[in-house]
Amino acid sequence: MTTEIKVPQLPESVADATLVAWHKRPGDAVRRDENLADLETDKVVLEVPSPSSGVLRELKVADGTVVTSGQVLAVIEEGAQAPAAAQGGAAEKRAPAPESRAGTAGEKEAKDKDKLSPSVRRLVEENRLDPGAIPSSGRDGRLTKSDVVGFLGKQPSAPAPAPAPAAGARAEQRVPMTRLRQRIAQRMVEAQSTQALLTSFNEVDLTAVQQLRSRHKDRFEKEHGVKLGFMSFFVKACIEALKKFPVVNASIDGSDIVYHEFYDIGVAVSTDRGLVVPIVRDADVKGFAAIEKEIGEYAKKARAGTIAIEDLTGGTFTITNGGVFGSLMSTPIVNAPQSAILGMHKIQERPMVLDGQIAIRPMMYIAITYDHRIIDGREAVQFLVTVKECLEDPGRMLLGI
Repeated sequence: MTTEIKVPQLPESVADATLVAWHKRPGDAVRRDENLADLETDKVVLEVPSPSSGVLRELKVADGTVVTSGQVLAVIEEGAQAPAAAQGGAAEKRAPAPESRAGTAGEKEAKDKDKLSPSVRRLVEENRLDPGAIPSSGRDGRLTKSDVVGFLGKQPSAPAPAPAPAAGARAEQRVPMTRLRQRIAQRMVEAQSTQALLTSFNEVDLTAVQQLRSRHKDRFEKEHGVKLGFMSFFVKACIEALKKFPVVNASIDGSDIVYHEFYDIGVAVSTDRGLVVPIVRDADVKGFAAIEKEIGEYAKKARAGTIAIEDLTGGTFTITNGGVFGSLMSTPIVNAPQSAILGMHKIQERPMVLDGQIAIRPMMYIAITYDHRIIDGREAVQFLVTVKECLEDPGRMLLGI
């Protein structure tokens, strides 16, 4: 019996996808739910699982093909076995391996390239690594990106690079943009051309936040199983400011202004494929621990290439942190159709005058880029001042003042 493998139903906002790579070839044995291919949309990478066990008989489309929902990708013969797989199965029945050997084989199988996420597979292939030689920490023995990065960090230094090309040689390389990079480029240009963007700056003294984190971080992590980071403070501070200035949480629809009476906060996450913005929904009713957990889970999914389109859809306001890369100041671009975005930056100790005395303080520049069509400068500046006040006196957020 043969079964057609089809493109999964794509979300309504996604018209098509690109088949990035096949992980099996005709004649290969496949297992039920095993990932056969990766499909890249302009938002996420989707896996194409096998609906049953058998042998892959035919590929209908090649790598790099643009496909649509329901299109036939391949044909599987259910129940069939490749010769090697059949022999292996018979041998396994005749002489079951000891438990320890079975565990080792299971781990190696879980770390086989066919089961790696797109980002892990790319990292393994670029560094010419054997997945089976890397200790894994993921669920069911799966290899994670952090496993590979940690393994690379323990490797001896690479040999000296090959001699540089002769003087005067001018090499270049042309590679196609990924679907995600194309989408990012399109959205950035659209934002610049359709919105009246303006950026305002302020600076915040993070002494109080740092002291609060230092005082409670161990107990917080013990109680909630997650570290207390800076992002939850910024999310909470932005929500307090959005409540005071609801137009910053609004968006334009034609000739109407839509005021959102909920707070779905996008948090920009950098991945090796590009920037994605997962959404912390109803962040105003979530505590610090819930926000930190959700952001951490989204970041892991995004970097592993397993984040869902639903996680990236919507949002009323966005926060981006260029400080993790060392940025001291920048002008972030609004994530349309939203009307504003907050930019965090590097924390840097600077001399500040306090009550006539010079003191060293951990300072951060913060920026708000906003659509000047509906947000006036007064509202944008006061929004930043409110964020500043909340962070410099975190108790305000708990008291709602």
